[in-house]
Amino acid sequence: MSKKKRKTKKSRETSETSIDISLDLDGNGKYEVETGVEFFDHMLESFTRHGFFDLEIKAQGDIGVDDHHTVEDVGILLGEAFNESVGDKQGIVRIAHSIVPMDEALATVAVDISGRSYCVVDIEFTKAKVGDLSTENVEHFLESFASSARININASVEGINDHHQIEALFKALSRALKDAVKIEHDQIPSTKGTL
Repeated sequence: MSKKKRKTKKSRETSETSIDISLDLDGNGKYEVETGVEFFDHMLESFTRHGFFDLEIKAQGDIGVDDHHTVEDVGILLGEAFNESVGDKQGIVRIAHSIVPMDEALATVAVDISGRSYCVVDIEFTKAKVGDLSTENVEHFLESFASSARININASVEGINDHHQIEALFKALSRALKDAVKIEHDQIPSTKGTL
């Protein structure tokens, strides 16, 4: 099996945000992330490190209004980059899951790189924000990412500390995706013959 390069660069410009993303699925966990939302940066860095992806994100958004548009548009563009990087999906594991603890919190994430988007998230927060990230935008990021990546995400988190719950969730997502994109054969993993 020859190994294809699984790297993508994407840009997105709207009246609300300007974003450049570079993603390498077969990286070493290197990152340069600047979204203007510091806690979101921290989560994306954790996502990158634990998935062993290489990720660069430069985003400018209307965070003076709030963090919604920046988080949403990063999710959309990162999903597009992920989908493009995976390519025709030949040889990938496709379906994977991860269970990640962080202190009292426990996150479980299952993914299917199916070519169809669906996102189910079961999480409850006690605060409106963690740092400068609105907790309601965590689920919205996952929905935006799943939609543009054309994947299924089913995620649940339990715990007390909102920071721990969110960080466990991002780590579990990255580890599940890392396992799902592994090349283990030379087939398209579908009875349809395409994904």
